[in-house]
Amino acid sequence: MATLILLVLAAVLLIWPTATASRRLTALIGPPRRVLRPPKPSTALLVIAGGVVGAALLGVGGAIAGAISGAVAWRYWRSRQQLRQRATAVDEFAETLRALVSELRAGAHPVIAAETVAANAPPGGAEAMRAIAAAARMGGDVVQAVHEPLFADVAHAWALAQRHGLPLADVLAAVVRDLDQRVRFARQVHARMAGPRTSAVVLAGLPLAGIALGQAVGADPIRMLSGSVAGQALLVLGVVLLCTGFLWSGRLTRQVALP
Repeated sequence: MATLILLVLAAVLLIWPTATASRRLTALIGPPRRVLRPPKPSTALLVIAGGVVGAALLGVGGAIAGAISGAVAWRYWRSRQQLRQRATAVDEFAETLRALVSELRAGAHPVIAAETVAANAPPGGAEAMRAIAAAARMGGDVVQAVHEPLFADVAHAWALAQRHGLPLADVLAAVVRDLDQRVRFARQVHARMAGPRTSAVVLAGLPLAGIALGQAVGADPIRMLSGSVAGQALLVLGVVLLCTGFLWSGRLTRQVALP
């Protein structure tokens, strides 16, 4: 069985196309066709899409309500994305800082340790570590050299250790412990906010459920909302109030969960 596998791998290596063969094949069949991809979502795109759908269903008031709903939906999705990106950045920052502390405890010079960590750190952490190392090597201001907000504590700890002669590894280890505690607390709060977030989504969907129920029993609320000036005004006002409450609840639950 092992011999058969080795023979198959050898055959694959023999028939594997080289770069020259790939170029010749491209010249024969032409360049790859460009695939049309849908445009990336944006505020303007969702506002226009919501307005068009709302106008088709409920007239002018529906267009305004749909545009507002599209903007709010995009803002909510972006806020969720930013929260996840923030959590990822904090985790990467903590790992970079732990690596720096390990290098310092191993006896490396602070500048050499920062350059070593920068070689394997994520892009944001690598840039900050290189800036700190360059400023420290040239005798400049480390605090002014760092533009990444997450690494401001590292720069301040570095400057404090240099100014007062404190062990840099111990100072940075204290920063790591503080960061771990903040991240742990933020994750606990984020988990506890799952209930309020779910309640906000359910409450936001209740008016839609009420309209669907009214249509089911024959009350025809859609005709009332789209067929009169008062209905159009009430539709826009209701959507504005609903979106305002949804954004406010999202802001409250998001603020307490940021590390």
